[in-house]
Amino acid sequence: MSSNTSPTQEPLVVNSNSNVLETTVIQRSPDIAISICGIGKMYRIYSQPQDRLKQMLWRGHRNYGREFWALRDVSFDVRRGETLGIIGRNGSGKSTLLQIIAGTLAPTEGEVSISGRVAALLELGSGFNPDFTGRENVFLNGSILGLSRTEMEMRFDDIAAFADIGDFIEQPVKLYSSGMLVRLAFAVQAQVQPDILIVDEALAVGDFAFQHKCMSKISSLQDDGVSILLVSHDTAAIKAHCSNAVMLEQGRIFSVGHPDKVTVDYYRRVIDQERGISELDSLINSEVQETDVPKLMEVSEMMLIEPSVRWGIGGIRYEGIKVTNIYGIPTNTFDFQDWISIELLLRAEQNIEHSFPGLLVKDLYGNYITGVTTWSLGQVIPPLQKGQIHRVAFDIQLLYRPGNYSIVINNCVDNLGTDFYDWCDNVAQFTIVEGDYMQPKYGYGLFSPPAKARILTES
Repeated sequence: MSSNTSPTQEPLVVNSNSNVLETTVIQRSPDIAISICGIGKMYRIYSQPQDRLKQMLWRGHRNYGREFWALRDVSFDVRRGETLGIIGRNGSGKSTLLQIIAGTLAPTEGEVSISGRVAALLELGSGFNPDFTGRENVFLNGSILGLSRTEMEMRFDDIAAFADIGDFIEQPVKLYSSGMLVRLAFAVQAQVQPDILIVDEALAVGDFAFQHKCMSKISSLQDDGVSILLVSHDTAAIKAHCSNAVMLEQGRIFSVGHPDKVTVDYYRRVIDQERGISELDSLINSEVQETDVPKLMEVSEMMLIEPSVRWGIGGIRYEGIKVTNIYGIPTNTFDFQDWISIELLLRAEQNIEHSFPGLLVKDLYGNYITGVTTWSLGQVIPPLQKGQIHRVAFDIQLLYRPGNYSIVINNCVDNLGTDFYDWCDNVAQFTIVEGDYMQPKYGYGLFSPPAKARILTES
């Protein structure tokens, strides 16, 4: 386990192998707050309960279970004042890594070097005694972090104000909602002046206003030189707050570098493994002639259509969708005024003389923000023969306010848009990243069309 030291002390290092856990002090660069070298964590999986007992009786001389490595050969450094984003799909090892860094879990192999006080917001409610009041848990957590009662008394009012849970601060935390728990937990960790702050996905349960409050506090801690590890599935938050990022895949580092690069690698991996590219390729190739195959090689990054609601008279069916930026890189995170490209793959189930593919953009509350069709944009789809595959792309400049949006795709029978061959709701989502309010590029309201201001009065 790691130990907290002051920034002027040499860091405490955990050396671990399969049998022995040793602690040694070694010299590290004063600029490094966290150093991870070859970390691995192994669990033994047993097919039946009695095998676990046999393993205990044989004391490792025989193995009755198979090895499962939640982490293997993970290495990276975090400098003082740096914010590192950690992303990866569920089960990739993110939480295990954070627990090792926080010192609540010992590694099976490798070294962890921590220099400074660590505050960690991991699993919801971790570190809280459910029978203690909020006030009592504040002081309990303070003592765990090495602060005296006098120091915590000086910080208590700021913690209570940030948590903003009112009189519930005097009630047992077992009565708290999940939102109240995370409010109090983050308030404690953020107000104890840590050298290193670890934040897991717990903030996701907070309401919109509190999430913004937390992100503002994280920005303030960054300005104070706090090193931060931020784990989130929200790639917009990773890109907005992190200077570097690491992507974990099956317990190993899959990608590391600038957040833009790592988030692109993340979405490519998700598309590759969770959206069934091979299934889509087989579907496409089974419906076309051999001479058409080269034209379809470009759709290898398309996602299968999985709408939340689907209806229509039939005759044309959407099969795939690809969302990219203007450079053709798959992503769902954009800045205000960026262009989004949405490519659709459709198949004719019968001979079709006229068709009018289109799409709609909805906000988080289901309001339709934008609607376009090939006809409204001056494009004509040629007649389709049964079994024919066709592709169409829409490019839209994102002049909407920062937030989360979803895409609806449809195919109109005529240019009036009264009947549809195929209507698919919520086939993809994207996020427009919050900008700098000190240098805004957008106005007020949901939609921000191009506008100019002129100062007419001269001094």
